[in-house]
Amino acid sequence: MKSFIVAGAQISVKPNDVEYNVKKSIKWMEKAVKDCKPDLLVFPETITTGFSTNLSPEELYDIVDTIPGKITDRIAEVAKRLKIYVVFPTYERGEKRGEIYNSASLIDSNGKIVGVYRKTHPFSLENVHRGGWVIPGTKAPVFETELGKIGIIICYDGDFPELSRALAVQGAEVIIRPAALLRSFDIWSLTNRARAYDNHVYVVGINAVGSDAAGNYYMGNSMIVTPIANKIAQGTGAEEIIYAELDPVSPLKYITFGSNSPQIFDHLEDRNLEAYKEAMKPAKSAFEPFKRIPFIENDNT
Repeated sequence: MKSFIVAGAQISVKPNDVEYNVKKSIKWMEKAVKDCKPDLLVFPETITTGFSTNLSPEELYDIVDTIPGKITDRIAEVAKRLKIYVVFPTYERGEKRGEIYNSASLIDSNGKIVGVYRKTHPFSLENVHRGGWVIPGTKAPVFETELGKIGIIICYDGDFPELSRALAVQGAEVIIRPAALLRSFDIWSLTNRARAYDNHVYVVGINAVGSDAAGNYYMGNSMIVTPIANKIAQGTGAEEIIYAELDPVSPLKYITFGSNSPQIFDHLEDRNLEAYKEAMKPAKSAFEPFKRIPFIENDNT
């Protein structure tokens, strides 16, 4: 990994107006380059439509596209012109009409798609297996770039330590987390900082602001967190750009920020793998939620 500037464009959408939102994203790409000259720019989850669309899967399928496709081609063209990497999240068409993934593409500074991550833990209401519209992804890739090794998770994915750990074990140095998170700031902050500290990686959590077609209102508060859980950038609840330079040399040298106490441990190296054999089994919490949304089989998967 080299030293580089990562930025997040914490912006709102015009619900379900893909053309408007792509044009707006391009304007914010240009704004980010002017304001802070990032090497990597990250947008919030489902930036082309908003998270809750109030559309059927077939209607949503008709207004989005494949990756690569006409939407990402336009972002890639601008990324090449501006010479920046971009993480661009959007709903993605599957093979058949009505098949939808919640995805994020990583586009490099030459306008090429390095890879695509499909959300592996759709939130209960969006999960096609619980009556929603999103097919869960099944892969957790780490992308090697000239900036460093980058993994991507999306919103609710950040609640699952196993996923970020899988990326860290593969060598991820930075985990990008686009989000449209509606829960409390405490949960948002805790999960971003915990995933960074658990795995000694940088976490870049970029959350949406504004509302979607269902009237949900997103709180922003995007943040960039170091491998010792220090927030080095923090957004407000408004549209804005946050950014920070990521240090490749000394993020684990000291046990906490502002201290000269040396760090002598490594969470990855110190794992006791023998103790985790029971972890990879189906389970339920010992406590009951207000309501469990039944898991159903679906022909689309």
